[in-house]
Amino acid sequence: MFKISAEPIHLEALGRALHDVAAGACATFEGRVRIKNDGRTVQSLEYEAFAPLAEKEGARILEEAAARFGILKAVCVHRTGRLALGDLAVWVGVTSEHRGAAFDACRYIIDQTKLRVPIWKREHYADGTTVWVGVAGTPPV
Repeated sequence: MFKISAEPIHLEALGRALHDVAAGACATFEGRVRIKNDGRTVQSLEYEAFAPLAEKEGARILEEAAARFGILKAVCVHRTGRLALGDLAVWVGVTSEHRGAAFDACRYIIDQTKLRVPIWKREHYADGTTVWVGVAGTPPV
């Protein structure tokens, strides 16, 4: 399951979705809003996405991870909207029979999500400026 969500990410429910008695390993990744980026003080972030396209590409990534690493289950949820410092922005969970596959698949999923899924991030800084991160030539607003 790959999901774009405007609602907070609920770890307990996601953990239940991954439960599988065949799994000997569960690897997770949590991406959180941090206070510094590139030496600048961050006050908050905003994420935007076109959910139907993002979820379609995200599902493709999860299918690739399953085929490549032989995992049992994979889940990725990415937030949209305005997030405060410390908020959970993205969560990936993977179960497999063995830890190596779970770790490798988890890393593959987050790396490919950041590379391929159309999700845009805007950082709001303490000095009052905002910048779309990763968009070449974008001046501060």
